[in-house]
Amino acid sequence: MQNIEPFYNWENHYVAADDERSPFYQRDYNLQEYTHDIYGYYIHPLWDEIGSETLYVKILFADYQRRFAVIEMFGEWNDTLHNDIMHFKRNDVELMVQQGINQFILLGENVLNFHGSDDCYYEEWFEDVEDGWIAAVNFRDFVETEWRKYHLDYYINFGGTLHLDHWRTLSPHPFYEAVRGLIMRRLA
Repeated sequence: MQNIEPFYNWENHYVAADDERSPFYQRDYNLQEYTHDIYGYYIHPLWDEIGSETLYVKILFADYQRRFAVIEMFGEWNDTLHNDIMHFKRNDVELMVQQGINQFILLGENVLNFHGSDDCYYEEWFEDVEDGWIAAVNFRDFVETEWRKYHLDYYINFGGTLHLDHWRTLSPHPFYEAVRGLIMRRLA
């Protein structure tokens, strides 16, 4: 697990640790020391902790004028034991919403499992973005199946055309426009 790194090819466009409006502003990363783990397995030090024992994130890009953020996720999304959505919502999403972000693109290729609970924080997040949206790109099929069981499809757009294998070949704005176009078709 320590070899799974967050996507870093957009760092010439954006670095959350350098962004005064980011929840991870001025965060220092020690690439020589692995301190965080998930179930005893050390993870790469570039993943940002959100207060959860099992879920980590990396803000890959934020554009405050266009009001969107791209966030890569890693680990086990466990609302049952660790209430991960609460930590993510309170510690990161709320700060970003306060900065004007209302379109969230979550990248989930490295979310290895999901354990649901209730949908209160998802509903709250959905209400917070008002005229925006939440899109989940490239989450595993079994994670999406679990999301449906908990009716998270009321709040998060996922599945179908939001499986974009080529996203790493795009720069941030074309990627956003591709996802935005898919979401607008769904909402129309």
